[in-house]
Amino acid sequence: METLSLSKRPSKSEQRIAEKSHEALSQILERVHSTMTEIEIEETKEKLQIPSRALELLNEILRAMSQGKPISIVPVATEVTTQKAAEILGCSRPHLVKLLENGELDFIKVGRHRRIKFEDVVSYKQKMKAKQKSLLIEMMNSDEELGGYDS
Repeated sequence: METLSLSKRPSKSEQRIAEKSHEALSQILERVHSTMTEIEIEETKEKLQIPSRALELLNEILRAMSQGKPISIVPVATEVTTQKAAEILGCSRPHLVKLLENGELDFIKVGRHRRIKFEDVVSYKQKMKAKQKSLLIEMMNSDEELGGYDS
């Protein structure tokens, strides 16, 4: 699996540079209307043609870096192992295997090994976060009705 991972948090100086670059690139992207664009590397004076979508991705990377977030880029059609999926979900591998066997997540078998689409893992994680948020709000409302927040 080809993954670009900058798992270390950006330094404060990198965050400041990323913030300025993100602001500038956001303004430039508002004026770009073609699918291909040309950029110039100032140090070498070389010009490159790149897809405008790659510039949009760079802008998202800069935004995340400016907020001090580590970055990981994974091709969408990537399949991950059960161990990697468990790490993404923040659960144990045996628990993940139970989720797979119960049909909560789709998977394929490659020999004896299970593989899960990365996008399915991310989608499941988002659903679980939404469900957790809903349950927390429900609990807070219940506590409020019972007078749990009165002082």
